[in-house]
Amino acid sequence: MPQALNAPDMTEPSRAAEAEPAYDDSRRLTGPNLFFFDCGAVLETRPDVVVDAAFEAAWRARIAQARASLGWPGGLAVVRHHQGGAHLALTAPIDRLLTATSVNEWACQRALGRAWLPEVEGAPPIAADADALAYLNRQAEAERRPALVALSGTAQAHDLPLLIDDDAVSIGSGAGAQTWPLATLPTAADIAWDRLHAIPTALVTGSNGKTTTVRFVAAVARVAGLRAGISSTEGVSVDGDLLDRGDYSGPAGARRILRDERVDVAVLETARGGILRRGLALAEADAAIVTNLSADHYGEYGIDDLQGLADAKLVVARAIGPRGLLVLNADDAMLVERATGLACPIGWFSVDDAHPRLAATRGRGGATCGVRDGRMRLAWSARGIDADLGEVAAMPLTLGGHARYNVANLLGGALVAAALGLAPAATAAVCARFGAANADNPGRLQRWTIGGARVIVDYAHNPDGLSGLLAAATAEPHGRLALVLGQAGNRADAEIRALAAAAAAYRPALVVLKDIAGMERGRAPGEVAAVLREALLRRGLAVDAIAFESLEAHAARRAVAWARPGDVVVLPIHGPAARAEVAAWLDREAAAR
Repeated sequence: MPQALNAPDMTEPSRAAEAEPAYDDSRRLTGPNLFFFDCGAVLETRPDVVVDAAFEAAWRARIAQARASLGWPGGLAVVRHHQGGAHLALTAPIDRLLTATSVNEWACQRALGRAWLPEVEGAPPIAADADALAYLNRQAEAERRPALVALSGTAQAHDLPLLIDDDAVSIGSGAGAQTWPLATLPTAADIAWDRLHAIPTALVTGSNGKTTTVRFVAAVARVAGLRAGISSTEGVSVDGDLLDRGDYSGPAGARRILRDERVDVAVLETARGGILRRGLALAEADAAIVTNLSADHYGEYGIDDLQGLADAKLVVARAIGPRGLLVLNADDAMLVERATGLACPIGWFSVDDAHPRLAATRGRGGATCGVRDGRMRLAWSARGIDADLGEVAAMPLTLGGHARYNVANLLGGALVAAALGLAPAATAAVCARFGAANADNPGRLQRWTIGGARVIVDYAHNPDGLSGLLAAATAEPHGRLALVLGQAGNRADAEIRALAAAAAAYRPALVVLKDIAGMERGRAPGEVAAVLREALLRRGLAVDAIAFESLEAHAARRAVAWARPGDVVVLPIHGPAARAEVAAWLDREAAAR
């Protein structure tokens, strides 16, 4: 840990309880976020802290006091209440974000009359305001980087993106980027500004369909002759070559792609967790999409309901300027409701091209994509686009049109591709073949025939995703249904039971419950499976229709071994290693039979 910056002793003796932190998870915000467009800091108050009008006024007064002492310009101070407490957020200079977290913590403590304990080694609690402000000034002076501030201003004047992390700064993006160590920044005069530029960039968020949409848009870019860089929950890749596996759906993954000088176009999965922890990686994008919204991950980072989830996902709208396009799902009532307060250009998609929202948007020359007479239609008269992208039922990703969620993914992806400047002909070509090979979209609607049974591997991880998958899997005549079922441990019991209810609605003849290695998140082995089992029994499944295997790969093998010709086996496999193992095993089984 860092050494204390000459922190003074408390002016009066104090018990440890008097400096007990009133906050959790104090952190920096390095880009546009839930609270404001600029960078800054946020903390979450503890559940026992009452954030009333008096507290808020005292906190704001301390923020103003600190800004005046530090010589910072005026800025925003935002309070956002939620069921578990409140977020307290403030804007701050780009080179003083660690100091901003300290300012926020001090202001929160003093609003309650408590001493503040800096989170550095050897620092005692500080009670006197003068001592605290002196400490904050020393911290700000140690942190300040005038060269970074100067570069940020010059990059903004050149209309170029600037990306910063703890080690490096980059200006431009992709093939137009250059990166320097944070410790040895150049002056503006040393930079060849004419060699720097931004590349077309899209942000992809939503509850379901993010990774599929990212992969689809990247495939369109490759058909158009461009090198696409993507970041997602599955990893980072450039031009189809996987650079690294893992969850790269946050700002770190985005920066990795945006700093890769091989990349011509970037398509970045932007998950809710990264948005809430740090904000967006970049301040401006050419396109952003919110695929859909469904109840999931409630209770994390102060998101308690669908309205809050919508607000978190729609942070991507902050990155869309007048030349960009925010793509929204017109079949999602919450997105339609929340869109009324947005000022950026919006393109709408729907499985019904005659949807009133799409018709009104086309009437203004705006961008839409919908299904008309069984065919996918892309329209954007302001850009001279009126394209037939093909018959929906013939598109492999749609399973003959039965996978309605993938129809929606293609519709939204087509709009994103158009916003990136990709030709409709390239989009139509990818629609006609994407998903035909299992390698097109690993872990999403991959299909095998094993011993006469149809086997489907997917990522469906919440009730809406699972319902959509099971509807598509059972749309054609079939025998019995087998299903592997599990959930991450950080979901509430109610969310786990909702997943079981979605499964039970399709009356599976066999459900093999599982644990998900690495996703227990505080739950004991078998604990999630026990909640699922109880919920399935309450929904009418027979005791002998429910089995358990602790490992995902073993659960998949058990379900497939049970199946006979004509059956359907649905395997939502979530661990990356398990998914790769199951896919390789199914390849061998299909080849051998």
